[in-house]
Amino acid sequence: MNPIEIINKYYEPNSKGWVILTEHSKAVRDFAINIAQKYPELKADSEFVSEAAMLHDIGIFYTNAPSLFCFGNKPYICHGYLGRELLEKEGYPKHALVCERHTGTGLSLEKIITQNLPIPHRNMLPVTIEEQIICFADKFFRKSKNLSKPQKINRVRNNLLKHGESQLNRFDKWVNLFM
Repeated sequence: MNPIEIINKYYEPNSKGWVILTEHSKAVRDFAINIAQKYPELKADSEFVSEAAMLHDIGIFYTNAPSLFCFGNKPYICHGYLGRELLEKEGYPKHALVCERHTGTGLSLEKIITQNLPIPHRNMLPVTIEEQIICFADKFFRKSKNLSKPQKINRVRNNLLKHGESQLNRFDKWVNLFM
């Protein structure tokens, strides 16, 4: 599979939205592959990590995120499950789960319900080692400025803490496992 071919079906190549998505995704991919290769004992599938990292944010064009040149009608929090639906239609169900499970450090069914999030009521926590690696890598890269420059761990931790202790605890577990 060629992730760029799939991205090009939904984004105008070289448009501002395409550049933001692909540059962010390449940075996440490179960071994630480095983890997979650095820790062979995790037995992560590096080829899958590469493909899925490139596609993890494909659903952003459905959302209303003008700063990302995305002009859809859904809230940004929806991009994960919408990306899942898109990749399932493309015939990539495992890649699709990465899309759905990468938001924050994943979203529990309880959090979705208690915060009344506008997304399907199901557990959206990363399960496989590949999902966890990509989710972790994604936390280091913003889609705004310095697309390919990783944030420092303390900045990532502070951003996650705004969303609750469970987000921070999962991230800290991954720091111990992947760093």
